[in-house]
Amino acid sequence: MTASVEIPESMRCSVLRAAGELEVQERAVPRPGPREVLVRVASVGTCGSDVHYFTHGRIGGFVVREPLVLGHEPAGRIVAVGAGVDTGRIGQRVSVEPGVPCRRCRYCHTGAYNLCPDVVFFATPPVDGAFAEYVTIADDFAHPVPDHVSDDAAALLEPLSVALWAHHRAGTGVGARVLVAGAGPIGLLVAQVAAVQGAAEVLVSDPDPGRRAMASDFGATATFDPADGGSDGPADVDAFVDCSGAPRAVLAGLDAVRPGGNAVLVGMGADEMTLPVSVLQSREISLTGTFRYAGTWPTAVRLAASGAVDLDRLVTSHVDLDHVGDALAPDPSQVKVVVRP
Repeated sequence: MTASVEIPESMRCSVLRAAGELEVQERAVPRPGPREVLVRVASVGTCGSDVHYFTHGRIGGFVVREPLVLGHEPAGRIVAVGAGVDTGRIGQRVSVEPGVPCRRCRYCHTGAYNLCPDVVFFATPPVDGAFAEYVTIADDFAHPVPDHVSDDAAALLEPLSVALWAHHRAGTGVGARVLVAGAGPIGLLVAQVAAVQGAAEVLVSDPDPGRRAMASDFGATATFDPADGGSDGPADVDAFVDCSGAPRAVLAGLDAVRPGGNAVLVGMGADEMTLPVSVLQSREISLTGTFRYAGTWPTAVRLAASGAVDLDRLVTSHVDLDHVGDALAPDPSQVKVVVRP
């Protein structure tokens, strides 16, 4: 390991011991291995998956069986490098892409490394995440960010990548009519990206009037309350992106897709739901899910650096490691809470 600053022997981290039970612990600072870097964490965004693990102790087949550090949206500064990494990277500000694939399987070799069965992904049991003062990561998954991009924005390149991947799967582009269900952080970013890509209409559905107002600020050309129903809701859209996970929202969204259009499921909801197969068949609607992202960081960095996407406005509050539990308690008034270790 090469370092230009003094690295402490221990660090503080927030550890999930069981559902609803967090504890701040002292742990050894990790040391970067070959082709790895050590990052002093500056900001970590909180995600719905963190909330889910905190509340339920599991997401589907991913179960917290041992103490786990949550957090997979980190940014910070490289303070040490392992063998094979240019020492000139020490001091560099970076956004951390939190999932390192095996690089050898068929999915990695075809560019679909998000589907790698052996990916090591932050805060996914049993892999620790980034609610900590330091993390290590493969050097090519520590993406440099310009100095004018804030630490918070650098951290939120991760959810921006989710939005970019959703649009990749939806095939949206110039002139499209796009319907987004759910105006949480991901839904707001999906709306922003749609506007940046030149969508003619960006329609956002959410039951909360405050979230609908925020969606208008983030690029939505129209917003809807899904409780209103009726015949004046969205229809004949080219692409539908569900960011809510709510079965009723999915069904309404599918009904709004034009023949030959696309529908993408992003939100975490029910493990199973009933779908209108006759609608999918008769309209030849392409329905798919998304699983993380692949190759999105260069685009995400450019969008944030240019100001085309505003990530800082998503942040509604900050907490330290001692108050991570406050950040993970469901609070409709919060959009994106950032942990600053």
